[in-house]
Amino acid sequence: MSENAALLQLQDLWNDATAQSLGGNELALLRYRSNVLGADLRITNFGGGNTSSKIEMPDPFTGKPVRVLAVKGSGGDLGSIKDSGFALLYLDRLEQLKTIYKGEAFEDEMVGYYPLSAFGESRVAASIDTPLHAFLPFPHVDHLHPDWAIALAASANGKRKVAEFNQQFGRKIAWVPWQRPGFELALLIAGAVKDNPGTDGLILGGHGLFTWGNTQHECYLNSIRTIDQMGEFIRQHASQKGAAFGGLLHSPLADRTTVAAEILPALRGAVSSNRRVIAHYTDDADALTFAGSVWAIELGALGTSCPDHFLRTRVCPMFVPWDPAKEDAAILKQRIAEQVVVYRSDYKKYYEAWATPESPKLRDSNPSVVIIPGLGLFGFGKNKTEARYTTEFFINAIHVMAGANALEDGAGEDPLPQARRPEQSKLFASFHNYVALPRSEAFRIEYWALEEAKLQRMPAEAEFSRKIALIIGGGSGIGREVALILAKRGAHIVIADLDEATAKAAADDASKLTNKEWVTATKADLSSSESLASAVRFTAARFGGVDVVVNTAALYPVPGDSGELSDGMWAKTFLVNVTGNYFLGREAEPVFRAQGLPSTLVLTSSANALVPKKGSEAYDTSKTALNHIIRELAIKLSPLVRVNGIAPATVVAGSTMFPRDRVMQSLEKYKIAFDAAEDTEALRSKLAGFYAQRTLTRNPILPQDCANAIIWLAGELSAKTTGHVIPVDGGLTEAFLR
Repeated sequence: MSENAALLQLQDLWNDATAQSLGGNELALLRYRSNVLGADLRITNFGGGNTSSKIEMPDPFTGKPVRVLAVKGSGGDLGSIKDSGFALLYLDRLEQLKTIYKGEAFEDEMVGYYPLSAFGESRVAASIDTPLHAFLPFPHVDHLHPDWAIALAASANGKRKVAEFNQQFGRKIAWVPWQRPGFELALLIAGAVKDNPGTDGLILGGHGLFTWGNTQHECYLNSIRTIDQMGEFIRQHASQKGAAFGGLLHSPLADRTTVAAEILPALRGAVSSNRRVIAHYTDDADALTFAGSVWAIELGALGTSCPDHFLRTRVCPMFVPWDPAKEDAAILKQRIAEQVVVYRSDYKKYYEAWATPESPKLRDSNPSVVIIPGLGLFGFGKNKTEARYTTEFFINAIHVMAGANALEDGAGEDPLPQARRPEQSKLFASFHNYVALPRSEAFRIEYWALEEAKLQRMPAEAEFSRKIALIIGGGSGIGREVALILAKRGAHIVIADLDEATAKAAADDASKLTNKEWVTATKADLSSSESLASAVRFTAARFGGVDVVVNTAALYPVPGDSGELSDGMWAKTFLVNVTGNYFLGREAEPVFRAQGLPSTLVLTSSANALVPKKGSEAYDTSKTALNHIIRELAIKLSPLVRVNGIAPATVVAGSTMFPRDRVMQSLEKYKIAFDAAEDTEALRSKLAGFYAQRTLTRNPILPQDCANAIIWLAGELSAKTTGHVIPVDGGLTEAFLR
């Protein structure tokens, strides 16, 4: 292999200085090689692929050097893996497993021996691909799933096209028919290398690519060179073809993002019949081309070929038949409702056709990928990150289909080269040269006992996992505390505030407690129904819908020099504190209804609603009205949505209602000594302490106290509470309910 071979599609990202700085540490170099490979999604997608090195390490028992396999641990990601992410295993023990292997029907039993082969203190779970790396006679091995390689692997004429590729590029890539990943495949690929002396790589039918090298750098170069050449090979074929996927039947809508945001709550609700999911939408050019193509229905029905894709994209996507040029969003929502019933029925039939008494129970019959002409692609998962990965994986599958279609030359192979034995050929389905996994093999992977065991080891999901929260007034005070708590408890959050800068700052703080993809910010003005509608649309477009709506924002008007409020300020107080909360419930209602999922709305009233005082008439009476708005909305939005509120006593800490000037005025009013040089928080603390003496508990009311009450009302622990206002006032006797 020439290290100077020109790359036409990829970039050589290897940095000699960085590699040399690792001082010859083979484990660190393996990590570096993996990270560089994972930096380009055309080489491998998130969580996909495996890398390994066979290295010498001192045996902790004898101190003598022994051969150790370092291989990416189960569930790891090449792009972000650390040295600690590799499983370390004795090579000689793995070799000994060949002597106790009882055959393909018992291959899953071999996985139990991998932990027994662990080297030293390594406790990283070894992946199912461990023996595939162990049994290849090369120091460094890459197993990757680049779209270009899988296109060859999933072609009906794939074996012949690999031979053409070898001739054109002077390569010796061998073909191995489809076999589910595991011990049997490990023996097959080792045999293929033995039977093909001088081979420099393997294509696994319907699966992926194996490459290797004598050094870390040589292995990397072999991998990217092979992938690059396969990309060029497919590009050459594609250039001689017409439009992809049989041509365009439905053009992309100009306002597709608006339509997508409109239908997303209904779509999310439809695919959440088993458990809630979070959405990710893409109008990627490839997604739009595929969704609107002539062959989209047929290719989509076949599903993916590579098991690495399949575990996220399910057996196949749901295609929604809709003519974007002639039909509106209302018809699309109707089609979604109809199509998801068909999909769930077909999925149950698929499960029942292949399940055995030992199979795990049916998990979820809803699709994880939805294709809509004119709009593109929608992916769903337990969180935003998983939903995005699912979408990206299906785009990878689209690339594979396109590549296989491009390689079509009118002369497929019979039997199909993916079939290990001739009689298995009829189990594979194909369309225009693209070959999908047999349904029986798809089921064996999706409901693999080993995969089920991995799922069972996952930690329990957090309280607000899979839920989407919109927090109005989330930039400071109580709203910010609500966002921080929800972030810790697994929610997906949109923080909205009149001051967009504070909303973004709060979102930054919340994202540090969770995943940055799960938190975002926008602007919202309680005095504007359009602004609130925009915040709701933003939330639905970002995550798929909304499950929890919280408002902590309000206006506390300050009289002018005359001691009286102007007519305009009186009106604005009621617009923000009363009408704004009504607007919020009204604008959220269509999303709540479209989803059809139990949801909550929590508003913030005040102890002042029950305690008349001089000088705060507008604020106090507006909060009294809000108490009744809560009861009215609870009736209006029932039974799907629970509406409640909290009534705090004065919250000084962190409140925008208490700027420094107002705090100092209040301290003077109550004749509380202070020094004008003190910082604002110290002054607020003095005022809060004074207010606390009015209560039975004698403790200041803090933003987190109110936030805790809101979280309770927003969650399942209060599932039987609606239409109520919960006091958070430390026992303010004047505000006792009468």
